[in-house]
Amino acid sequence: MSIFKAYDIRGTYPDQIDERIARRIGHAFAQFLAAKRLVVGRDMRTMAPSVQDAVIDGILDAGCDVLDIGLASTPATYYAIGKLPCDGGLCVTASHNPKQYIGFKLCREDARPLSADYGIPDIQRMVEHGTATPALRRGKRDQVEVTRDFVSHIAGFARAIRPMRIAVDYANGMGAHEGPAILASIPGLEVVPMYETLDGTFPNHEANPLKESNLDDLRKKVKEVRATLGLAFDGDADRCAFVDEAGRTVHADLITVIIARDLLARNPGKGVIYDLRSSKVVPQEILRMGGRPVRERVGHSFMKETMRATDCIGGGELSGHFYFAENYFTDCGVLAAIMVMNQLGKEGRSLQQSADELRRYFGTGEINFKVPDKDALMRAVESRYKDARIDHLDGVTVTYSDWWVNVRPSNTEPYLRMCLEADSQALMEKKKAELFAILGKPV
Repeated sequence: MSIFKAYDIRGTYPDQIDERIARRIGHAFAQFLAAKRLVVGRDMRTMAPSVQDAVIDGILDAGCDVLDIGLASTPATYYAIGKLPCDGGLCVTASHNPKQYIGFKLCREDARPLSADYGIPDIQRMVEHGTATPALRRGKRDQVEVTRDFVSHIAGFARAIRPMRIAVDYANGMGAHEGPAILASIPGLEVVPMYETLDGTFPNHEANPLKESNLDDLRKKVKEVRATLGLAFDGDADRCAFVDEAGRTVHADLITVIIARDLLARNPGKGVIYDLRSSKVVPQEILRMGGRPVRERVGHSFMKETMRATDCIGGGELSGHFYFAENYFTDCGVLAAIMVMNQLGKEGRSLQQSADELRRYFGTGEINFKVPDKDALMRAVESRYKDARIDHLDGVTVTYSDWWVNVRPSNTEPYLRMCLEADSQALMEKKKAELFAILGKPV
């Protein structure tokens, strides 16, 4: 399986990615961008220091200078790319993947992501065919401190947060590098931290908050300390998951609505982006608040580019990525948490109360199917419901007045993914059974 993915470069160390491959990736990246100066940060994985040194070596060989920001979350790396004079940059990270993985998240200027639609295939060709060429002059490497500025920048978004106790599960990931200082700067906020030691072996649980079992410890802690809410970060801290005071997960589409309330109060009439898997309560609430709902296909590169093109102030994906125009159009887990706490403070309500008011429909969540022919099955779904409103923004979406379903091929795994929502539990169960008859048994 290729290490060159839809949104990043990622694989196991050292069999798929080692220092030799990292060096070639660095050289190809700098050459593709025709860059003169690039930012490079890294996470806390055990192999990250040597892989960072190697990718920097490749960049320097291409005649490009490097601003080495050292240990940094992906959001801090994005901040550095947006703030510092440079042509782009990368973070050495494998995000939420298990400990044996390493990888690279790549950006051009203004922290605009490279993806399978732009940049990554070109870099892949250069790496695989050895077409990167040496420069006449080797670049130079400078160490740059950005953590203090990043902490100050993100903490500055805290506006209306009332005194409360929160539990925070850092999962031994990069959220623990900057998150404690950011949250400690907010008056009246009492933080009960969990797993805040940086440890690339992830000794407590995977740093993937989308997996419900990884939230079990946080749920227990929230109830134990009677916290107002709980936060869980992924490995590189660009995502955040939320649980309410009862320990119940509040899904990211509902969080997008709560964040949109804060954003639209300050930026009336602006667009708010959401991914097409989101509950229909999302566009309904954005319209009710006087905003402009912008529906987009799944994937951070699509979301970020469309945000810029359609004048969106922010938004979110079901995966727990939340985006902010005020933060270089990038995603940041702790900033999402601050925006939610801002809005709860203004409303004088708990997260549970805000979320319960938005739980108007009945959804399956995302269900995966391993199938031999993705296209044939998507055509079968479309044929079965041909009297519906149908669109192909991402896979196939079938919409009726009282239910809808999206079936799309995964960008990162060999699956078809299905999301279904209906106006009643009974209708949701009925339509789910119909679709299972077409798609087969879920994995």
